[in-house]
Amino acid sequence: MKLWDKGLSIDKKIEKFTVGNDRELDMFLAKYDLIASKAHAKMLGKVGILNENEVEEIIKELQKLESQVEQGTFSIEEEFEDVHSKIEWELTKSLGDTGKKIHTARSRNDQVLVAMQLYFKDNLSQIYSKTENLIDVLLKLAEEHKEKVLPGYTHLQVAMPSSFGLWFSAYAELLIDDLYLLNAGLRIVDQNPLGSAAGYGSSFPIDREFTTKELGFSALKYNVVAAQMSRGKSERTVTSNIASLSNTLSRFAMDICLYMSQNFDFITFPDELTTGSSIMPHKKNPDVFELIRGKCNKLQAIANEMILITNNLPSGYHRDFQLIKENSIYAVENIKEILEVFTHSISQIIVKEVDLTDEKYKYLFTVDSINDLVMQGKSFREAYKEIGEQVQTGSYKPGVSIEHTHTGSKDNLALEEIQKKKQFARNF
Repeated sequence: MKLWDKGLSIDKKIEKFTVGNDRELDMFLAKYDLIASKAHAKMLGKVGILNENEVEEIIKELQKLESQVEQGTFSIEEEFEDVHSKIEWELTKSLGDTGKKIHTARSRNDQVLVAMQLYFKDNLSQIYSKTENLIDVLLKLAEEHKEKVLPGYTHLQVAMPSSFGLWFSAYAELLIDDLYLLNAGLRIVDQNPLGSAAGYGSSFPIDREFTTKELGFSALKYNVVAAQMSRGKSERTVTSNIASLSNTLSRFAMDICLYMSQNFDFITFPDELTTGSSIMPHKKNPDVFELIRGKCNKLQAIANEMILITNNLPSGYHRDFQLIKENSIYAVENIKEILEVFTHSISQIIVKEVDLTDEKYKYLFTVDSINDLVMQGKSFREAYKEIGEQVQTGSYKPGVSIEHTHTGSKDNLALEEIQKKKQFARNF
């Protein structure tokens, strides 16, 4: 069944090409299409297009389909082009002519749009919460390991003293930046496009304010052309938000892979979180973080793909939009899994004691030594030259690390302030 079927046959090869994998993807949208259909039916009743009995019958059947979705028994068979045609067929099978009325005053265009907006809205909220959970774990780890020194690097060369507390809380605060972006994405998708029909509105006396309230959107996408053009813009926004989050997680995963290697040996994980080698029995591989790194880099590429597919499309609907559905849903579902796995794994990290007497860390405290001389009265340039000469002649002897007292340094992590920033992000 096709909603646009006019009784003409279509070439099977063309049909397969144009339908693509919509049936599989639409399983993610079934819940939201049913929610939107219920709101649409109620609105049709409110404006007098459906009578009270018809509305009740349609709602009852839609609720039955919702139960199937929740129980995992709902399916979209091959004879249906997508979830929208399957749902309308089910209504018609059960209710006859009443079921055929559900498509009144809407197009598949705004039907897909509203289902996608509801899907994005729901899932961005989930991604937000999962990111918050990861931040909480990192701040807890920062507090737990704030006294443990970690060598800091620039250009991958030993640079200055850092700490595990500084490392964990650095990524926590970077993730808060990603919360700001997720919030911005939520505001963009939290606008109701239903009622824009094929992109130019309807001659029916529909009540778009009613469906906006019924569906829990905070705003209506007023201009019907703008509503249609939000297809593509929403996907670009969501995948861009996910790309930023993925960038943070990918860099963190790279640190973890680096710090687990024997050359650094700063951290490890329980054996059950790592994998081995088929020929080297000593191997303890960070496969989960390597996959996170790779998957996150792939998600960053999707954001660019969204731009390339949509950046030169004129106003109105175009079938190109079908191509962005797949990867935007892929991005959403994958980042949720990545966040869950990352949080589960990082919470079990084992932090090791770093032997600062090791020769390779000999110059870790040169900056502290310079600053110590400055505090004793020398100019910075004089102190820099003095310590530099000691390094060159091999006479430098590291002293005791000076405490770093300013806000956000290794000895003053400002964890409470970072936590407050996370709370503020929710209302940003």
